[in-house]
Amino acid sequence: MLRKVLHSKIHMATTTAVRPDYVGSLTVDKNLLDAVGMRASDAVVVANCRNGSRFETYIFLGEPGSGKVEVNGAAAHLVEEGDKLIVLHYAFMDDDEYRGHSPKVVVPDPDNTVGRVINYEPS
Repeated sequence: MLRKVLHSKIHMATTTAVRPDYVGSLTVDKNLLDAVGMRASDAVVVANCRNGSRFETYIFLGEPGSGKVEVNGAAAHLVEEGDKLIVLHYAFMDDDEYRGHSPKVVVPDPDNTVGRVINYEPS
């Protein structure tokens, strides 16, 4: 049996732009993605720490070192520039995969550069 579990997370990234008229997605600096193993087109759930809204979207690749965390399309109506976001990436794993998996988390610095990278240890 496969279960949906946390693969990785970007914790408290700062929204740099909201673009409701842009093709929908979440643009994220490639360096943040690489730090936790996320990829362009991966499905993610985004939580807005200011207002509690959550939405599902997919990742667009942002230029490395740009610090971009941009919410595009309809979801842009749920976010304001400067909001802190948590980006949750899930994966389906069987029990053997789960036992060997430690979700990676990046806590960006205020400019959305890679700050701390930590691993959650399944208990």
